[in-house]
Amino acid sequence: MTAQNRLTRPGQAFDDFLPDALATSARQRPWAPADGPLPALYLSHGAPPLFDDATFIGELFAWAQRMPKPKAILIVSAHWEHAPLSISSSGPAPDLVYDFSGFARRYFQMRYPTPGAAELASAVTRLMPDGVDLHEHRSRGLDHGAWVPLKIMYPAADVPVIQLSLPTDRPDDLLALGRRLRQLRDDGVLVVGSGFMTHGLPFITADMARHNRPAGWSADFDAWAADALARGAVDELADYRAAAPGMPYAHPTVEHFTPLFLTLGAASDPGSPPETAIEGYLMGLSKRSFQLA
Repeated sequence: MTAQNRLTRPGQAFDDFLPDALATSARQRPWAPADGPLPALYLSHGAPPLFDDATFIGELFAWAQRMPKPKAILIVSAHWEHAPLSISSSGPAPDLVYDFSGFARRYFQMRYPTPGAAELASAVTRLMPDGVDLHEHRSRGLDHGAWVPLKIMYPAADVPVIQLSLPTDRPDDLLALGRRLRQLRDDGVLVVGSGFMTHGLPFITADMARHNRPAGWSADFDAWAADALARGAVDELADYRAAAPGMPYAHPTVEHFTPLFLTLGAASDPGSPPETAIEGYLMGLSKRSFQLA
């Protein structure tokens, strides 16, 4: 696709992808109890320009196709930091949150009219510890950390989705929250932490963006995270502020890394090596994404 096409037809890569993807998604086998628990995912979610990236689109969709279609999805995004813990609307076709600026008007008109998710909302509420009143924001839909990747992974919008807020940046607390959510996977719910493996937006240079060439801080952090995940070094990952090379450039704010800990907590064995689904870079930022059984 040429730069001119991107300028005049934003989202053209997504438009080219959609017809075949809808047909393929319609044939995707739904999850059944005999499949066992669905994996826990950590994904690098991109932003509206993801709809212009045919490679990234293909990687996300192929990942979804390697799994049975979930009964429902619970997703935690970097873009809803909220305490106390909250969930988005469980009603059908919730409004989207267009929490970005400077992009083409088309991206502010996109919709993702998923089915109602009242059953999932009730299940999540039951898993909360005593004394935690899980508030449902009935007027809040999915933010771009949720609907952008899911619109590609499940383009028919036929899977109920609820977004859970990211209530803290403390790894131990997020691991504990993930453990509470673990049993949802037994019932065909896909539990997803949505962030970005490196997210040093203030430090992206023109060379990084133009040639998709990672700076040292991005490549070093990505290599460190990949190694620590492969070794099951959860404590080392939790000490990322001090232990990881490339900080604080890789994460000048940490909300795009910390959803990883909810994913680890929701895994059957947080110390097991993950299955890498996507690697490489987008504008020099690591888009490493993985799943854990």
